[in-house]
Amino acid sequence: MEVLKSKKILQDFIERQKEMGKKIGFAPTMGALHDGHLSLYKTAREENDLVVSSIFVNPTQFNNPEDLEKYPRDINRDISILEKSGLVDAVYIPEVTDIYPEKTESSHYDFDGLEDEMEGKSRPGHFDGVGTVVEELFRQVKPDNAYFGEKDFQQLAIIRKMTEKKMLPVKIKGVPIFRAENGLALSSRNQRLDKDRREDSKIIYETLTKVNEWFRVLTVSEIKQRVQDIFDHQRGMRLEYFLIADEKTLKETDFFYKDRNFRAFIVVVVDGIRLIDNIHLN
Repeated sequence: MEVLKSKKILQDFIERQKEMGKKIGFAPTMGALHDGHLSLYKTAREENDLVVSSIFVNPTQFNNPEDLEKYPRDINRDISILEKSGLVDAVYIPEVTDIYPEKTESSHYDFDGLEDEMEGKSRPGHFDGVGTVVEELFRQVKPDNAYFGEKDFQQLAIIRKMTEKKMLPVKIKGVPIFRAENGLALSSRNQRLDKDRREDSKIIYETLTKVNEWFRVLTVSEIKQRVQDIFDHQRGMRLEYFLIADEKTLKETDFFYKDRNFRAFIVVVVDGIRLIDNIHLN
């Protein structure tokens, strides 16, 4: 596996691969890698000649400087995980100046309102930061296909919208949520929970599976009340929000329309650690 530590080294590498006509699959990360990330590379390996990873903790998508400071960084561990997986041909580890050569600030995007829903309500500017770093990485890596997990479904939708509006020649592929045996969606954050609390947190996915049953027979307001009741009785857990939204617009709905696709979204704070999850309602 090649470790590419500058924009110039990356560009030389990508140019050689393109000259050989190789199809490139790419999945960017902020490190703190786990099996959920590897599921992206497994899918990419099946569909491309070359698989590229990147590790870059993007400063412009953090609203709180303390969160940026606390974000887990262990580049040697991450490189080791990628090497042992056998799924990745190269990893790009840029400096901040490779991504932001002038000022470390994000561009402004119009995501057709997707940025104003859910996470966007409490994190102003967050998705501008996401759009800026992903657009720049796409322009540098020049992938044919790019892979993102459905756990961050709003982010996936926003990257699709940005790619469409900027007319970038890359196909965006959503990869199903990778879950632990108990159903908990894997994330860098839930690794901070101890073993017992990770087990307790399976209630999040269990609740979503119940929602998938309830939505056939209950109203949205009835479902929301049942979800609230569940978390009112969980020690050390706080339901930050639960909502059901149109998958295309991400706008919250209070009624199930037959000609639309819906998804349930949930955020639960467990011992101060914020966990997100979602499920397609079918």
